[in-house]
Amino acid sequence: MMGTILVATNFSKTSDNAVLYAAHLAKLFKAKLVLFNVFKLPVHASNTWLSAESMDAMVAVNRNRLKEQALGLSEEFGITVDYECRIMDLEREIDSLMEIHKARFLVMGMSAKSMEQNLMGNPTTTLISMKKFPVLAVPVNAKFMGIDKILFACDLMQGIPLRILVRLKQIALGLKSEVTVFYVEQKLDELKEDNDVFEHIDRGLENVVHFYKKVNSDKVIWEIEKEIIDSNSNLLVMIPKKYGFWESLIHRSKTREMASGLNIPMLSIPID
Repeated sequence: MMGTILVATNFSKTSDNAVLYAAHLAKLFKAKLVLFNVFKLPVHASNTWLSAESMDAMVAVNRNRLKEQALGLSEEFGITVDYECRIMDLEREIDSLMEIHKARFLVMGMSAKSMEQNLMGNPTTTLISMKKFPVLAVPVNAKFMGIDKILFACDLMQGIPLRILVRLKQIALGLKSEVTVFYVEQKLDELKEDNDVFEHIDRGLENVVHFYKKVNSDKVIWEIEKEIIDSNSNLLVMIPKKYGFWESLIHRSKTREMASGLNIPMLSIPID
């Protein structure tokens, strides 16, 4: 049993799709699924004084919806499903929530790509940028049809920690999936044929069928999107980079940018 998968929901079409996807994964990994709803007061309600009883009543409505959804998923997929509803700030409290449930990763829905998302981000890309735990971003149109091909887009120049590879290995073995290690060089021969780099990856992905593919281009995002289509990949895995304060003002995270407009789920695995 893999442990627990936490999935956030606000009962929207996007999050309902993420919940369904997470349920398929929970069944495949023999994991427990926890539905989590962050209750936010309606704007008109937050501008007025509400009694504790009134707030409890509104939370109770959401909790009942979660309960019904949990029971339905448990019966349909034959998995253990728990649920939790709180009045809280998801971005501030999610770390403790992940720890309480010992969750392996957080699943969140991702709406369609938009200019606003690229400029301002959204709750999912914000959590990815926090880089404290793995986040699986599930696009609104992504349907679970099995995952037999994982595209691991990485920067070999930066190095890949062994524990990242071990986690990827566990996921690939659980999904019975092959992995393509895909890296883009912006300059010809940027990465010399350093056998130590590839031997390190081979050790980390031992017993997993994996391949290497390199392209030379200065259009990283475009190349990754093209490879997703060409390889018929079902899942994209990326490692969000850490930028300092000043660097963050001029860099746009490729992981965050990819999560804003994918047609397949993307798993972000943090280095920290």
